[in-house]
Amino acid sequence: MGAGAVISLDGKVVVITGAGRGQGAAEARLCAEAGARVVVTDIREEEGREVAATLGDQGLYVRHDVADAESWAGVVRAAVAAYGGVSALVNNAALWRTAHVERQSAEGFEALLRVNLLGPFLGIQAVAPLMRAAGGGSVVNISSTAGLVGIPGHAAYGSTKFALRGLTRSAALDLAGDGIRVNSVHPGAIDTPMVAGAVAGRDWSHLPLGRMGRPEEVGELVRFLCSDASSYITGAEFTVDGGMTTR
Repeated sequence: MGAGAVISLDGKVVVITGAGRGQGAAEARLCAEAGARVVVTDIREEEGREVAATLGDQGLYVRHDVADAESWAGVVRAAVAAYGGVSALVNNAALWRTAHVERQSAEGFEALLRVNLLGPFLGIQAVAPLMRAAGGGSVVNISSTAGLVGIPGHAAYGSTKFALRGLTRSAALDLAGDGIRVNSVHPGAIDTPMVAGAVAGRDWSHLPLGRMGRPEEVGELVRFLCSDASSYITGAEFTVDGGMTTR
């Protein structure tokens, strides 16, 4: 276990989608440091393989389209073949695109829905039987502060992230009897490649903590929710936003 790790994931197998860079890559590293074997999935093959390689024999890369049910079946087969099962799923993969509500195309709206909402839905369906057979597990859905409050230009993206809250809460109730916990994490402004270009040079002093967050600060929470240390938490929503949504 890494020197900074205080949460144990020894013996657990964690699937993390969109783990080829940014938050997903940080989550993969932190989970591996805590002892987990990590299935790194991403549609970006080169980046995904690089992240998995840094994890040594604790990492496995699987090319993955989260909006495709058969692709999810392939992830599950690979996890079982390599590591024997799936203990936790982190639905991290997402698209972030902004547009005024009147200028948002239907095609663009649907693309966000497929990745940001259908993807986690299919993921839960894919891993639930394995987790049930193992006596339980954890699902962590990465939503956003845009799923908690309205933000200009986020009619499509925010809709998917608000909907992910609903999926989280309903799935938590559906699966509680099987020992499967489902929670959501709501990052604010996090310094990742997905948002870096759009917010370059922006002043974050208006936030209560006065800065952007680091991917690792989301990853630490995700690691906790994947672990047995959070065994009595389900259907809950956690913000990692520097106080953005407290006002």
